[in-house]
Amino acid sequence: MGRRNYLINGVSGTGKTAVANELQRRGHQVIHGDRDLAYAGDPRTGEPIGDRMREYTIRDAAFVHGHHLWDVGKVELLAADRSRPVTFFCGGARNFHRFIDLFDAVFVLDVDLDTLNERLAARPEDEFGGKPDERALIVRLHATQEDVPKHAARIDATGPLSSVVDEILSRCTAIDPL
Repeated sequence: MGRRNYLINGVSGTGKTAVANELQRRGHQVIHGDRDLAYAGDPRTGEPIGDRMREYTIRDAAFVHGHHLWDVGKVELLAADRSRPVTFFCGGARNFHRFIDLFDAVFVLDVDLDTLNERLAARPEDEFGGKPDERALIVRLHATQEDVPKHAARIDATGPLSSVVDEILSRCTAIDPL
């Protein structure tokens, strides 16, 4: 949806949704990937797993997380639409390696462990990261950084939301004026 497309990624609790909402408030085109593009699927094939996901939801946070994919075809279509100057795709998917080359830049939101734990403690139980096993998984992923893009620009997301978004926009402008 943009002549320039940017991905904003990070582990759960780093502020992707808050950043997306602030970018929208400022008038930017935003795709909430976890809402608009996500589905439960096989990470190798991309095949939806549909009803089988329900049986794991209660028991295995790692399974749920590991099968959280974005629809690659939709990402490709949205990225190819050049009707807007800029589009921000915000969220995380285990299959990002299948579409990461579509983005002009990738940003990873990063916070320290104390900030992450504070944010996760404030989550309702029905939101991912609200249950103890989900929190434990997120803390492990924060430590290993195993499911975020390796060569992305790191953004310190511990400060005020407006400052975090200003930093992202500043880096985008440095790449190409918005």
